[in-house]
Order: sequence, then structure tokens, then C-alpha cells
Amino acid sequence: MMFFTSPTRGKITEQQMYDDIIGYVRQNQDDRYRLIVGTDSQPGRQTCFVTAVTIHREGKGARCYYHRTYHKTPFSLRHRIFEEATRSLEMAGKIISYMSSVQPDLTIEIHCDVGEKGKTRELIQQVVTMINTSGFLARVKPFSYGASKVADRYTK
Repeated sequence: MMFFTSPTRGKITEQQMYDDIIGYVRQNQDDRYRLIVGTDSQPGRQTCFVTAVTIHREGKGARCYYHRTYHKTPFSLRHRIFEEATRSLEMAGKIISYMSSVQPDLTIEIHCDVGEKGKTRELIQQVVTMINTSGFLARVKPFSYGASKVADRYTK
């Protein structure tokens, strides 16, 4: 069973996270929502991966949830970036089946911790193509706050 942490609700199950998101959307169904999934990692003795799910009510706040795992295996930068994208895609795939009945026109964005500046610039096209061909909208820095800000905050 996968657990998530909500800064407001504490430790919850994956199902409780879906229910909380649906409840949040149902409070104001006429508002516009963006569902954002982003994963970030932090190398060290163990590599820490954090996948963050954010439901953003445009102009009126957001809720976020995160799942943290550790791996003893060292990862190269390239491998870590693709692992982050894969984890985000897997989470987005799980979420879409729950959200389609409540908010069928909801766009799921996958935020990637890659950008034009720095070592990850050579990977942008490959990562964006991987996400877009999976049917999701990819965002990169500086617009990828789901990974570079939210998930990053919980990797440390």
C-alpha cells in the first residue's frame, strides 16, 4: 500500500488522497483546476525520490500531497531524470482514472526538473517527448514548480 503525506492532513493512503482531491474539486465545481504531478530526487548515500501531487484551484489556492522513497543504488544524472519522469507518469496514470469521472476536462500536467540552464538541458527534448506522447502536458523550468519547488522541498 502506498502512503502520501499531506501538509494539512498528515499521513494518508493513496485512496484517501484521491478522495480528498475529489472532495476539493466538488466544493467549487465551476472553478478551474490544474492537477500537477512532479517528481524530484536528491542524490546522497541513498537517492531520495519525492513525487508530489498538487491540485491547484486557479486563483484560489491548492492542496498538495507527496510520497517519498529511498534507493541505495546510485543513479547517474540522466538515469535520475528519466526515473523522475517515469514516476510522475505512473502517478498521473493512476490519478486520471479517478479524476475523469469528477472533472472530465481536467488537464494533468507533469512538471519535470529540467531546464535550459544547467546540466539537464540536453535531456529536455527526450523527457518532454516521453511525457507528451503519453498524453500528458509536460512543463519544464521555470514553469515546472511541481517538481522544482514542491517535490524538491520534501527531498531534503
